[in-house]
Amino acid sequence: MILVRSPLRISLGGGGTDLPSYYKKHTGFLISAAIDKYVYITVHKTFVNEYIIKYSKLERANHIDNIEHPIIRETLRELGMEDNFVEITSLADIPSGTGLGSSGSFTTALIKALYAYNNQIISTRLLAETACKIELERLGEPIGKQDQYIAAFGGISAFEFLPDERVEISQVQLEKETLFNLEDNIVLFFTGYSRAASSILKEQDDRSREDNEDMTKNLHFVKDIGKQSIAALESGDLLRFGELMNVHWEYKKQRSNDMSNSRINEWYEVAMKNGAIGGKLIGAGGGGFLMFYTEDKMKLRHTLMNAGLVEVRFKFDFEGTKVVIH
Repeated sequence: MILVRSPLRISLGGGGTDLPSYYKKHTGFLISAAIDKYVYITVHKTFVNEYIIKYSKLERANHIDNIEHPIIRETLRELGMEDNFVEITSLADIPSGTGLGSSGSFTTALIKALYAYNNQIISTRLLAETACKIELERLGEPIGKQDQYIAAFGGISAFEFLPDERVEISQVQLEKETLFNLEDNIVLFFTGYSRAASSILKEQDDRSREDNEDMTKNLHFVKDIGKQSIAALESGDLLRFGELMNVHWEYKKQRSNDMSNSRINEWYEVAMKNGAIGGKLIGAGGGGFLMFYTEDKMKLRHTLMNAGLVEVRFKFDFEGTKVVIH
C-alpha cells in the first residue's frame, strides 16, 4: 500500500493574482504557507478488474470513463493508467470547501501516490505543474496555481507567476524568532460555511478576461500588498504584516458581493475590537476560515469562541507532498 500526505495552506499576501486570466497579462505574485493539516491518499492494488474509489462516497468502475470523481478520473488518464485497476482512498484533516486549498493538495497527493505505486519518482516542480495541468487545463477550473505549488513544495514560499507559464519560487527568508512569532500569532477560526472556490473565482476570472478596469486595479493593488507583506515578514515587522492583512481584506471584499456576508463581517469587526491587528477569509471567500494576526491571542480566542467559532490550531509544514508509506 502507498500512503501520501499533502499539506493544506494559508495565503499570506497577493492571493488572486495566480489566476491565468491575470498573470498571463500582468504577472502574478503571492506568498503562501503550508500548514500541518493534510489530505491523505492511499493507493492499493485491486484483485478485481475494477477501480475502487473511496472518498465521501464509494465508487466502483470497470472503466476509467465511468469514474465520477473528476480529479481522480483525469489524473489516471494523464498518467496513462487506463485499465490499471487500483483502489484509491482519500481522507483529510479539514473538510473541502473551507478555503485551505484542499483540491490542490488532493491532486498533488494523488499524483505522487500513483507515481510511487508505479515505482517512479516525480520532481517537486513537475508534481506542481502536472497538478495544475489536470485542474486548470483538463478540468477547466477557473482557479489559480497557488494551491498546487505550495502543497508540492511546502514551507513559507513566494511565487511569481509569469505570462509564459513559468513559476519562480523562493522561500521567504524569516529569522527564527519571526517564524515562531508568526506561527504563534496567526489564528484560524472556522466560520461554519463551506463553498466551492470555483463559483466565486469564476466572477473574478470572467472580469479579468474582459479586462475589467476595476478588477485589474484591485488585483494590481493586492499584488503590491503581497510584495509589501514579504518585505514586512523578512524584516521581522509582524505588526506591519498584520495591518497589511487588514487592507488586503478590504480590497478582497470588493471583488465579489459573495466574498463575505453580514455574519462574517460581524465576526471580523468583533475580532478587530478584541485583539486582532488584521485578518481575512482564507481562499476564494464566501466561507471557510477566518484568519487573524494578533498579539493578544487569549483575548481574541475567548471572544471568537464565545461567538460560536471553532479554532483550528496549526504549525507550518516544511516537507510538502510526501510519501509516508511505500
